Amino acid sequence: MSTLADATTEKLIRACRTQIGDELRSLTYFTPDEAEHLYLRDELERGDKLGFIETERRGFNLQRTYNWSELGEYNFTLRDFDNGYLVRVITDHAGLYLTTDSLTMTQFEEVTSAVKPILAEAN
Repeated sequence: MSTLADATTEKLIRACRTQIGDELRSLTYFTPDEAEHLYLRDELERGDKLGFIETERRGFNLQRTYNWSELGEYNFTLRDFDNGYLVRVITDHAGLYLTTDSLTMTQFEEVTSAVKPILAEAN
């Protein structure tokens, strides 16, 4: 059973592909209780599609901590790995993480800005 409507899934994939194109490796939607893999680039291995979920779900609790920060509103979390990047975006009740090849900081900001309203709408 899909946790997202097909139209929302397509919006999220389209927003990511529009902003970062072929650099998108994978895309996963999650809530505190469910997770759904939305996209995986064809040439990548189909291993544990939801492997990062428990780590990324911690972001729901962390948001409350960051709400008190003088740094301003939380935007996204970026993790750097040898072979790519993981970007987590969280709204009140839903999150999305995407993995990418190398991008500029501007591209990370643009893709997160594009998906945040779609996530908020999906809640």
